[in-house]
Amino acid sequence: MSAGQPGGGSIVRRMLLGAQLRRLRESRGITREDAGYSIRASESKISRMELGRVSFKERDVADLLTLYGVTEGGERLAMLGLVREANAAGWWHGYGEVMPTWFQTYVGLEESAALIRTFEVQFVHGLLQTEDYIRAVIRLGHPEAAGPWVERRVGLRLERQKLLVSERAPHFVAVMDEGALRRPFGGREVMRGQIRHLLEAAEAPNVDVRILPFATGGHAAGGGAFTLLSFPESDLPDLVYLEQLTGALYIDKHDEVVEYTKAMNALDTLALPPAQSLDWLIACRDEL
Repeated sequence: MSAGQPGGGSIVRRMLLGAQLRRLRESRGITREDAGYSIRASESKISRMELGRVSFKERDVADLLTLYGVTEGGERLAMLGLVREANAAGWWHGYGEVMPTWFQTYVGLEESAALIRTFEVQFVHGLLQTEDYIRAVIRLGHPEAAGPWVERRVGLRLERQKLLVSERAPHFVAVMDEGALRRPFGGREVMRGQIRHLLEAAEAPNVDVRILPFATGGHAAGGGAFTLLSFPESDLPDLVYLEQLTGALYIDKHDEVVEYTKAMNALDTLALPPAQSLDWLIACRDEL
């Protein structure tokens, strides 16, 4: 990912920088406590830096690189340059008044992913929602919200959807439980428009829409909706995103990610293949 790319690379660059700092520290046999002392910080701050969960100060990174023996040359310059890129604000910061901080992290990761695999139970996935459907969902969750606030939220989601048609578009696989399409957000006409949109979106080579019919019975993802993110950078592990009512969980522990990957693979097996999923959607649209 080049420095000139727009979008959400700053969060991923932060994770990459943290991973590189951890490797350098470990290769020199330096403890987190000693590294923290060198930049007047705690061991826990070094841990958060190495996980990419805090912003970086160029002075701190420069001092750590010196401690790790990287005192000159291209590697030092590249890593200091990565600090500046990692601290760059993403486009979504302009929507800060209508966007929770915990969701800003997800959008940054989503923008940098090469593969997004998601399972939805109640809603059509946000990247595939129509404007009317978005408005109906937001109104349901925030019935007392003022019109301008709602429209800013609608605009935010529409802006986010540009990812799927951008030059950096990921491969997007959306497995949706039948209930997500049977639940009539916004009424019949809104749902007809939503299903038409899904049929159109599925024509893109990077988008797979899969339906999990009720007839399949139970499945391995009984815990509900989740998203798997995979990144082009080999240094970054796959992540699982679990959204909750007032926050989110980001799972990166290998063993846990493996379990979610197994569940997603099982859903892939149970869901209708892409062509049959489109036939199912056409039949569903015609029933409305």
